Amino acid sequence: MAQRAFLSHFQKVSLVFARKKYQQVLEGETDTELQEVEINSKKEPIISVSSKEASTRQLDELISDLQADLENGLADGQVLERRQQFGWNDFEVDKPEPIWKKYLGQFKDPLILLLLASAVISVITNEIEDAVSITVAIVIVVTVAFVQEYHSEKSVQELGKLIPPECNCIREGKVEHLPARELVLGDTVCISIGDRVPADIRLFEAVDLLIDESSYTGESEASNKSTASLPESGDTTSFQNIAFMGTLVQYGNGKGIVIATGENSEFGEVFKMMQTEKAPKTPLQKSMDKLGKQLSLFSFSIIGLMMLIGWLQGKSLLGMFTIGVSLAVAAIPEGLPIVVTVTLALGVIRMSKKRVIVKKLPVVETLGCCNVICSDKTGTLTANQMTVTRLLASDGTRAEVTGTGYNGKGDVHLLPSGELVKAFSNVSIGKLVEAGYLCNNAAINEDTLIGQPTEGALIALAMKMGLDQAEQNYIRKNEYPFSSEKKWMAVKCVHKSQEMEDIYFMKGAYEAVIQYCSKYNNSGMPVPLTPQQRALYVQQQAKLGEEGLRVLTLAVGCELGELTFLGFIGIIDPPRAEVKAAIQLLQNSGVAVKMVTGDSMATAISLGRSIGLYNDDMEVMSGEQLDQMNIDDLSHLVMKVGIFFRTSPKHKQNIVKALQSNNAVVGMTGDGVNDAVALKSADIGIAMRGTGSDVSKEAAGMILVDDDFSSILSAVEEGKGIFYNIKNFVWFQLSTSISALSLIVLSTAFNMPNPLNPMQILWINIIMDGPPAQSLGVEPVDKDVIKLPPRNIKDSILNKGLLIKILFSAVIIMSGTLFVYWKELPEGKISTRTTTMTFTCFVFFDMFNALSCRSQTKSIFKIGLFRNRVFVYTVLGSLLGQMAVIYFPPLQRVFKTEALGALDLLFLVALASSVFFALELWKLIERIWLSATARKKSRNVGVHPW
Repeated sequence: MAQRAFLSHFQKVSLVFARKKYQQVLEGETDTELQEVEINSKKEPIISVSSKEASTRQLDELISDLQADLENGLADGQVLERRQQFGWNDFEVDKPEPIWKKYLGQFKDPLILLLLASAVISVITNEIEDAVSITVAIVIVVTVAFVQEYHSEKSVQELGKLIPPECNCIREGKVEHLPARELVLGDTVCISIGDRVPADIRLFEAVDLLIDESSYTGESEASNKSTASLPESGDTTSFQNIAFMGTLVQYGNGKGIVIATGENSEFGEVFKMMQTEKAPKTPLQKSMDKLGKQLSLFSFSIIGLMMLIGWLQGKSLLGMFTIGVSLAVAAIPEGLPIVVTVTLALGVIRMSKKRVIVKKLPVVETLGCCNVICSDKTGTLTANQMTVTRLLASDGTRAEVTGTGYNGKGDVHLLPSGELVKAFSNVSIGKLVEAGYLCNNAAINEDTLIGQPTEGALIALAMKMGLDQAEQNYIRKNEYPFSSEKKWMAVKCVHKSQEMEDIYFMKGAYEAVIQYCSKYNNSGMPVPLTPQQRALYVQQQAKLGEEGLRVLTLAVGCELGELTFLGFIGIIDPPRAEVKAAIQLLQNSGVAVKMVTGDSMATAISLGRSIGLYNDDMEVMSGEQLDQMNIDDLSHLVMKVGIFFRTSPKHKQNIVKALQSNNAVVGMTGDGVNDAVALKSADIGIAMRGTGSDVSKEAAGMILVDDDFSSILSAVEEGKGIFYNIKNFVWFQLSTSISALSLIVLSTAFNMPNPLNPMQILWINIIMDGPPAQSLGVEPVDKDVIKLPPRNIKDSILNKGLLIKILFSAVIIMSGTLFVYWKELPEGKISTRTTTMTFTCFVFFDMFNALSCRSQTKSIFKIGLFRNRVFVYTVLGSLLGQMAVIYFPPLQRVFKTEALGALDLLFLVALASSVFFALELWKLIERIWLSATARKKSRNVGVHPW
């Protein structure tokens, strides 16, 4: 499967061998040991606690409840006892459905069942050719769909990769390196930089510990961990003393006590939701189901009509039933499933060229009727690369920074003058940037960051200013690492030209750094810091924070208590360049875009405003508010909310469900494990290839290769175009089918000779289901289709408007053909010329009808006669085939035709073209009427409901 080639967000080391080894050891335990476990189990029971509860509990109390020993760890007997009670630290995945069962499951489609019934009836009525052709069509369609979907349901298995293969654990006073699946409640775990946390643990030791929790919480910044108990529990992003299973240690080290394993962990909750959640049927699948039922009703109506005619004429009911069944089988468009499959497959191929991977065929059409897109923030709307955008020096000098990414592309301009700043051309800005570069442990190598994202942003800023060689002027003597308690980091350096004097560079939170400052920088000169200046800085820092920026405060000086305040650096994960235009185009076409993030309200609102996703008329809703309401309450409010912040996986799932209860077709984008459940619940889940976790990729139906949000526009365009192409095919095929059946029914009803012989009917059937009809499915997508509103999922393919057009086309074709038949039957006796003229007239009508069926609204002259080359070639091939049937002697004998004169052909072409011009006139009138209606609506103040 293509997804297995992607860079995994989690370690890929297999646990198979470790499992077998340790299971054998466990199975080999003696009865004596098991008896000891039973004796020990008579002690006080182990009380498991949730991460929310554990974050607020005192450590001593927690140790008592878990009967743990922080220094020596658990004994082997305790481990066995707890494993019996709580199980292994892994996820038990249900056995996959057998391949043969999945293949047979493809036959449950109503249209496939209808075609199977047609094939059986064809065998009974000795129509072997029809039975074979229908069966081949069924096998092709079912096989293609099966191959496309075979590897699509692997999201639950991917969650198992969140558990690292091995970990460091203290057991019986020794540090052991053992498989992570062996961990139990109360175990003492050691974690350090580069480790994946093997279970949910309550930290009791944390040394400069930073953990990347973006895959779970959605926060782009690493979480600073501490050991202190929290006064009250909030959302998962505030659990500073908890390390969650599957998250990555980015810096520092720590120790913790295991509070939850396997399915009882926070990621285990995601696992259980993934197991119970079923992906909904796509709108196209629902439309095809409905069409299958409509065609079944149509078929039974034909059988009933023929039996009624036979009864009225006193004919054998059994004979008329047989004729009716044959006509009903002929009326069923066996080519439709092939056209749908081929059209979708071509859409998948076209999307792959636009850097979008579609995992299931029907998914490519779903976005065509999507009217709400819920987007994750980090890595989807934003670049997931922390970038400095604002500088505010202590003397009030302001500057704006351009460019994104961990590189030197971009410039620094003073505000409001726009003057370009390089190095120390402006002393205040230069000193601020230099301090951020020197108080730093990160590095950038060929646009790749090694270290923390925030520090990487400071290095990229120095590169833009030409200050990325500043460390060559200094020798670092000491470092005071960042901690969540003191909230600052500092380095002690000496200038190479002044080796006797120490210089401290400090960065951190304003309230922490300002305590060490006694002066502030004013154009390069230190000036005493007054209370008025301090008050001003508080206001400036708060204002930058309200803009969604992460604000760093910088200072420099010779003594830690006598530092000079330098100013603020504003950092943000910037929006992707193409996002704003894409959102505007989606909104203009009737698609609402909502942000669902684990980030803070200020950051989310700031980003929402900058990309046009949020305005003052919209509401915002927090995860805490979501916890306080049920799905019904949420359903009433969800359409008014533009931003959901501090959300958990369960919140995201509830948001999707609430939107769907409002008859919305929901697209959900995301890249983290926390998005996986919502991706699966949504009508279409959209994952990111580059930044996306394996779990999110497997849960989604579509993957953006370049993590480019604007690629969704291409998918929406493709989805709408595919549905219209399918409708065009249905229009052509049913109008042709009804015309042919009407000729036979009318001739039977009036006891007239049949105007077409069996071989001629077979040739018409080939055209009806063959290349000319199939080529309608490959019509290039109309670029204006993106401007159309999403289609209503309640509308079937065969809706009222299309049915009127089908009947209109059929009446013209039938009337014209009957006119030729009547004209060539002067004495009531049918001849070879009669059938040839009637047969050729019908075929010509079919070709002109197909030409007009290429678009339901636009003139063929506007979309281009030769835009669909496949159509042109198939029509020319059909016309050449028709000429061969008329003029090639061997075929004349088979089809019982004779040569026609040039005037005959001109007459038939002129007559048959009437269906084309009539339909073009119909489309013109329809466009004028729609335009007038739109102008009338535009006079009224109104906004689409989304």
